[in-house]
Amino acid sequence: MEWVDVIAAALVALKLLFVFVSLVFLACGLDDLFIDTCYGIWLARRRWSGMAAAQPTERQLQDRPEQPIAIMLPAWDESAVIRPMLLRLLKTLNYGNYHVFVGTYPNDVATHVEVEHVRAVSDRVHRVCTPSDGPTCKADCLNWIYQGIRRHEKETGIRFEIFVMQDCEDVIHRLAYKVFNHLIPANDMVQLPVLSLDRKWNEFTGGHYLDEFAQLHSKDLVVREMLDRSIPAAGVGCAFSRRAFETAAAGNRNELFNIDSLTEDYDFGFRMKTLGMKQVFAKFVVERRVVRRHWLTGRPRETTLRDYVAIREYFPSGFGVAVRQKGRWVVGITLQGWSSLRWRGGLSTKYMLYRDRRALVTNFCNVLGYVVVLGVAALWLLNAMVPESLHYPPVVEPGSWLWDLTLANAALLGWRVAQRAYFVQRLYGWAQAFWSIPRMVWGNFINFAATGRALRLYLRFLRTGKLIAWDKTTHTFPSEDDLPPEAGLPTAAIVDAATFTSHPQHP
Repeated sequence: MEWVDVIAAALVALKLLFVFVSLVFLACGLDDLFIDTCYGIWLARRRWSGMAAAQPTERQLQDRPEQPIAIMLPAWDESAVIRPMLLRLLKTLNYGNYHVFVGTYPNDVATHVEVEHVRAVSDRVHRVCTPSDGPTCKADCLNWIYQGIRRHEKETGIRFEIFVMQDCEDVIHRLAYKVFNHLIPANDMVQLPVLSLDRKWNEFTGGHYLDEFAQLHSKDLVVREMLDRSIPAAGVGCAFSRRAFETAAAGNRNELFNIDSLTEDYDFGFRMKTLGMKQVFAKFVVERRVVRRHWLTGRPRETTLRDYVAIREYFPSGFGVAVRQKGRWVVGITLQGWSSLRWRGGLSTKYMLYRDRRALVTNFCNVLGYVVVLGVAALWLLNAMVPESLHYPPVVEPGSWLWDLTLANAALLGWRVAQRAYFVQRLYGWAQAFWSIPRMVWGNFINFAATGRALRLYLRFLRTGKLIAWDKTTHTFPSEDDLPPEAGLPTAAIVDAATFTSHPQHP
């Protein structure tokens, strides 16, 4: 075959790939635009209905009688972070009526020792050891923690009314459990926002989590709640009523969480919807007057800080670790979720399932789009630099339907970039908003690699039948010096005029 024929065949393949990814981008762009429109409707409805003005103040949260809370903390190979996390929780949490139940494994002596150090200084902390060596899966550990909580209730006579899921790297806002206490039992599941701690500009891997969660937990979950009256549990900062746990356990042979899923939290959120439980995504903001230096002059000035009551953490900073973590999410949400949840529910629920599962296609198409761009750019460059060479027909001709499609996709892409930067700016400032733009490209490569890993793991499971083990992420817990004021540290500068925005059923 002549080299001319090879180039011609490559051009045909390039154009077919161009058409495919363009159609996928258009479908996803219009899908995202619909979510943005719904968010705009939510904002307008919230403004004109006076929803924010009718919400409780911080003082009202403080004055509400405290219900007993059981904190569930699964811990496999967490010796590096479990002690500082527990000590900070004990020190800063503005709640008195709680107990922490840490799930450990017989073969994880290091974590066992760290938990025992904390138990020596606080009778609020209890250790529940699983009967099997680890790692099993997070759901299995949580199931044993729940059994340990029930034994503790029988031994002490305490009756826990709220159960909270946390992870060992979580930085918990001091008012978080006050919000749970306010919204339960009127609601059966309450999810707080989960946000990344701030990152340096050059930490692209950790920073791309910052960008994704800023948008997901500022906009997407709000719209999800509005459309479907349900939200997926994030696994951290997520509280459940006693009724929710007892009903879920009774309907599943006393097994609370699904051990066949790597994302038991996501699976459990959908079970709450199936069981008719009331779910709410809670956004509570405390306004503080703080002194900050001007970015240009360096002069101190007083400004208002919007402090979100949220769960914060450091997400992975290494490429390989991020691929493993997000690969686990893809397996649990898209592949195992497809197998167990299928397409049950009404139209709105099916739509949300589609948005979760489209990642199987879009995570590959985003990188294929870069291949198309490079191919087209290479063709243009060849024709420009070697005028006497054969001039091959352009992949995209101006005025054609594909040209118009490309322009539409470019506009939708620009809108998505602006949306991402807007939500990042609201939480982290203009510098992070700027860096969120190149981090979108880096994040696409992480998601591409994670999806490939997820498919490989799931195909191996289908071939062997062996459950996918808890491929745990190595965690980092920040020092107090690394935590910004908005991480919920006690301060005398809190204004007693907080706003609470969500769609709860208030008692």
